[in-house]
Amino acid sequence: MNTRMRKTIVGTAFGVMLFPLFAACGQQTAQTPPATTQPVPEATTPAVPGVQGSPVPGTQANAQNVTDVIENNPSLSTLSSVIDEAELNDTLEQGGPYTIFAPSDQAFAALPAATRERLLRDENRQVLRQILTYHVVPGNLSADQLRSGQVQTQAGNPVNVQVDGQQVRVNEARVIQPNLQAANGVVHVVDRIILPPNVNL
Repeated sequence: MNTRMRKTIVGTAFGVMLFPLFAACGQQTAQTPPATTQPVPEATTPAVPGVQGSPVPGTQANAQNVTDVIENNPSLSTLSSVIDEAELNDTLEQGGPYTIFAPSDQAFAALPAATRERLLRDENRQVLRQILTYHVVPGNLSADQLRSGQVQTQAGNPVNVQVDGQQVRVNEARVIQPNLQAANGVVHVVDRIILPPNVNL
């Protein structure tokens, strides 16, 4: 056997030995799936009430009528009980809209005790109703909608509204807490009881 033939045989045998190794490597490469990136879920932030883009719960005050607003205001507890005594709840709850100039507890406390006691007697219930309805104006008038001049009340007599800049007066009473919104109107707290012209206490 000459040298050329020996080299050919050796080369062929070496190639046959390496072929399974190359085939195995090729198979492994073909079976390896391409790397894939799993989508990362976007981070979510819990909704925060009052923040833009988040659900805002309904405003509770808007679901309340004017008597609810008065009852839930700690400075109007006396007025709330007097409305009960005068049996005006149904009227103020179902009607409207109303603008109510609501005397504060301090306004009622300024009345002499004998006067308060007299007003709560059964025989004076009509007088009490007349006084309370004198604090009620038809319509929904926020503080910035009030204008100087006379405004007719539910009692049948007008009140005199005076607007001076940010200060609002109704007869001699001063608005000290405006714009308590309700479903059927608005409540403005005043610092004095407003008496109709034909009522003397």
